[in-house]
Amino acid sequence: MHPEKASVILEYTLHNAHQEAKTTAKVLAAAPQAGFAYKPSEKCMDGGTLAWHIASTEVFFLEGAANGAFGKPMDKPADVESGEQIAAWYETHMATALERLASLTGEEAARKVDFFGVFQMPAVAFVTLATQHAIHHRGQLSAYIRPMGGKVPSIYGPSADDNPFPKKG
Repeated sequence: MHPEKASVILEYTLHNAHQEAKTTAKVLAAAPQAGFAYKPSEKCMDGGTLAWHIASTEVFFLEGAANGAFGKPMDKPADVESGEQIAAWYETHMATALERLASLTGEEAARKVDFFGVFQMPAVAFVTLATQHAIHHRGQLSAYIRPMGGKVPSIYGPSADDNPFPKKG
């Protein structure tokens, strides 16, 4: 990938990542800790594990892209227990990762980054992958929230629980 093209793609994808991160933080915060053990089937992650997976994996992908190499996935800090705390951790770490990515040169954004020998892509491609991965799992978590005892926030439009348009009649 040409560095100039990588810079343009990075600028565009970072704008999208910032917007999606706001929504992801809302969904994470809406996950009630009392329902963290909920999972719709034995094949699924429970709600608490899923919430942490969303937050930590997106940051993990972005940090790997910024560093040019992937390290060890993050363990959940002991003091991060509730959906609100996961959302706060996520917002802090996402802001740092996105700021770091915004400072990459075109050459750094274009460099190939190896993902544990499974695949290699330009660093900028991991920004899109991180966002898509988070959106995928965010959809899962949003489907868990009501059975977990919470209220689903608006995502791309109003939800039955978070609707700014009053019903008439």
